[in-house]
Amino acid sequence: MESFAALLQGFAVALTPAKLMYASLGVLLGTAVGVLPGIGPAVTVALLLPVTFKLDPSGSLIMFAGIYYGAMYGGSTTSILINTPGESASMATALQGSLMAKSGRAGPALATAAIGSFVAGMIATLGIAFFAPVMVKFAVSFGPEDYFALMVLAFVTVSATFGDSPLKGLISLFAGLSLGLVGIDKLSGQSRLTFGLPELLDGVEVTTLAVGLFAIGEALFVVSQHRGKDEILRLTGSLWMSAQDWRRSWGPWLRGTAFGFPIGALPAGGAEIPTFLSYSTEKRLSKHQQEWDTVGAIEGVAGPEAANNASVAGTLVPLLSLGLPTSATAAILLAGFQQFGLNPGPLLFAENPQLVWGLIASLFIANVMLVVLNLPLVGLWVQLLKIPTPWLYAGILMFAAMGSIATKGSVAELLMLLVFGVLGFMMRRHGYPVAPMVVGLILGPMAESQLRRALQISLGDPLVLVQSPIAATLLAISAIALIAPFALKGLNRFRASED
Repeated sequence: MESFAALLQGFAVALTPAKLMYASLGVLLGTAVGVLPGIGPAVTVALLLPVTFKLDPSGSLIMFAGIYYGAMYGGSTTSILINTPGESASMATALQGSLMAKSGRAGPALATAAIGSFVAGMIATLGIAFFAPVMVKFAVSFGPEDYFALMVLAFVTVSATFGDSPLKGLISLFAGLSLGLVGIDKLSGQSRLTFGLPELLDGVEVTTLAVGLFAIGEALFVVSQHRGKDEILRLTGSLWMSAQDWRRSWGPWLRGTAFGFPIGALPAGGAEIPTFLSYSTEKRLSKHQQEWDTVGAIEGVAGPEAANNASVAGTLVPLLSLGLPTSATAAILLAGFQQFGLNPGPLLFAENPQLVWGLIASLFIANVMLVVLNLPLVGLWVQLLKIPTPWLYAGILMFAAMGSIATKGSVAELLMLLVFGVLGFMMRRHGYPVAPMVVGLILGPMAESQLRRALQISLGDPLVLVQSPIAATLLAISAIALIAPFALKGLNRFRASED
């Protein structure tokens, strides 16, 4: 009942004209970037971080969440019409969606994607409203050693699940942790790793790193991989679903939600896992096996799209209740919270309940906006695909530079932005994930603070880090998550040598 009452108060905040404007702007931007291949929600939110620095915190966060939801909706359009996922989580949708479009059923494919996203989004957002407070009550009992162990778990899982190699993820993480040491030590007042440069005394700005790695690095990488335009399939026939399409979609929508929400809440590498689990499940359960390799099966679009959007809501549960990011976009959202001096976690629910519940309520509103916008305006979204790639990415580079100038306006900040942009490009080129680096910079100082606090309370006894059952359990899970990828790789090599 407490969650229901708090949610009603959240709607009172979210339904004000200013918040509705932020939500509508977020879903429009999100759908647009989801449609454009190569530009995801992480890049867009990173670009907007410096621009929103002096705006209303709750409105800006509502807009960021709308972008996240909208990008997952929009990714289905390119997946279906040009067989090019706008987001990596839309890869499963592209398999059957493009076949349906080629056989003249692009309309029903787009419709089941939009409605499935709406159904999954509404159910999963209810999950946020009722599960996040439960996690908050559990986290209130955490001591400094428990928080330190939780952040170690975040470091390990983010490093292990992003990118192809756990080792590369750890290298990216330690680079971020090193950047987190730059500046004045809050405990001793001594400068660290500033190399005599006064511009580094305040530390490395999270927004500068995020914009450089995600926006500039992504723009340079995509341009370096540029290929010719894909053929856009024309929309023919009805945009609506037949009665049979509805009957075949309901089950996949609900099963996709059941996959997406819990897996999205785990540090398991984002929405790709639940979407492909949903796809394989629907293929096994389907009574129309002949369609999967010929004209496309609507279940193969409905299930993955529902899982995709439910996983977005799932990522917000640990982010809001524990401050734990489980996806690249969640890491940038965490940077957005910190930009406004807010730290997601139990204290956020106690100190800023209007902001948190207004944000959760706005997700319901964003879902309604998206389903209303997606189908009637599908022709407009398709037109975005005609924007020349050089213009698009030149605009991103210009917008990133202008945002950095607006925030601080110093030459040093622009030089750091350029350095981080080139670093982001090189990391992508060589397969190093960039999200762990951002997480390291954001959570590193917080982890250091909690570690010092725990050691001060115990008078320097390191055993305090494992004496708490919660801390010991979290550290054990961290150790398993760290060792497992290397152990599995070694086991695979052993089996290959035996064969």
